[in-house]
Amino acid sequence: MSSTGVSNKIKSFMNDGSWIRKMFEDGIVLKQKYGDQNVFDLSLGNPILEPPAEFFSELRKIADLPIKGMHRYMPNNGYVETRLSVASELKNETGFDFTPDQILMTCGAGGGLNVVMKTLLDRDDEVIIFSPYFVEYIFYADNHGAKCKTVNTDNKFYPNVEDLESKISAKTKIVMINSPNNPTGVVYNYDILSKISKIIRQKENQYATKIFLVSDEPYRKILFDQVIYPNIFQFHPRTIVVTSHSKDLGLPGERIGFVAINPNCECKDELMDGLTFCNRILGFVNAPAIMQHIVKHLQSVTIDISDYQNKRDFLFGKLTEIGYSIVKPEGAFYMFPSSPIDDDMKFVSELRENRVLAVPGSGFGSPGHFRIAYCVDMTTLENSIPAFKAAFETFH
Repeated sequence: MSSTGVSNKIKSFMNDGSWIRKMFEDGIVLKQKYGDQNVFDLSLGNPILEPPAEFFSELRKIADLPIKGMHRYMPNNGYVETRLSVASELKNETGFDFTPDQILMTCGAGGGLNVVMKTLLDRDDEVIIFSPYFVEYIFYADNHGAKCKTVNTDNKFYPNVEDLESKISAKTKIVMINSPNNPTGVVYNYDILSKISKIIRQKENQYATKIFLVSDEPYRKILFDQVIYPNIFQFHPRTIVVTSHSKDLGLPGERIGFVAINPNCECKDELMDGLTFCNRILGFVNAPAIMQHIVKHLQSVTIDISDYQNKRDFLFGKLTEIGYSIVKPEGAFYMFPSSPIDDDMKFVSELRENRVLAVPGSGFGSPGHFRIAYCVDMTTLENSIPAFKAAFETFH
C-alpha cells in the first residue's frame, strides 16, 4: 500500500515520465543561481512565437461585439459553424468530402487522444507506437485499460515495417503515428505510410479485426524545405486524425483542437456518436467556447514557419560542426541528436553542468539520444553553442 495515498501505479508513471518535468524544475534552480540569461533551457516544447495577428483581430472582435449566449453550453461535439469551417479546410487540403459530422472539437490534442482511446479501446487491447515516442501515449492508453507495444525505427527514425508486422496481434486496435514527429522532427513520407497501411490491411484480414490508424498531428503545418506530409486519409479507411492549434497558431495554453474521422470510414456515424459521448463523460464536456468562435476564422492561418526553420538551420549547422550526429528535422521544432556517449542520461547531466537543459532519449524510449526543443529565442540558441561544444569535448 502506498504510504502517501498516491497509487503505486501513478507513482511509477510519475517516475517514468518525469524527465521533462525534472529538467523544468532544474531550470528554475539554475536560473535562480546563475540568472535567466545564463541558463539555456531547451527542454520544453513550449512555443515562443506569439499567435498571428489574425488571432488578435478575431479576439478583439469577439470582445467588442460579444455573441449573445456565447458562454453557454453547446453540443458536446462543438459549434456546427466551427466544425463546418474545419471540415471545409480539410476538404480543400485533402480532396475528401468532409462535413461537420466527421469533426469533433476537443480540449487540445491530448484531450482528443484520450477521447479517441476511450471510444475505441476495450481492456487489454493494444496500441502500437513507434520509438522514439511521446511518452504520454503510454499513460493515455493505460487510462483506458489498454497497453502499448513499441515498434522500432531505423537510423533515420522511419518505422521498421518488419517489426510492425511482427508486433500487430489480434488484440491490436490502434496503430498510432506522429508526423512531424516529437521528438525527432522526422516526417513520414508517402512510401512509409503506404507500407504501414498495407500491413494494417493484411493483419485485419489475418485476424478478422478492425484496426484504426490514429494520426497525432499537432505539428502538421510546421514543415520545412517544401516537405509535404501526405494526406493520411488516403491510406486507410479507418483513419482518425487528432490535432490542435497549440503549435500552428501558438495557442498551447488555450487547449483547442479537433478530431477528424475519415469520411470513407464505414462506421463513421457510430464512431462520431461514441467520440461525442466520451468527450462528455471524460469531463471535457466541450471544447472552450471562445476559442471555437475564434479558430473558425483561422483554419488557413499559421504562425511564421520560417522562424522555426531558421532556428533549425542555425542549430543543426552549429551542432554538426562541433561533431554531433543528427538526423535533420523536416518539421516541428525538435532535434534529436545522438549522444556522444552511450549513456544519454550521463551526457544530459554533463550538459546541465554547462547550464544547457535537454531531455534524455531514454524518456522517449530511445536511449543514446537527447531531445532539444528550439522553440526559444535565437539569443538562447546562440549562447548555448559554447556549452554544447564544452560538453561534447568532455568525452572526446
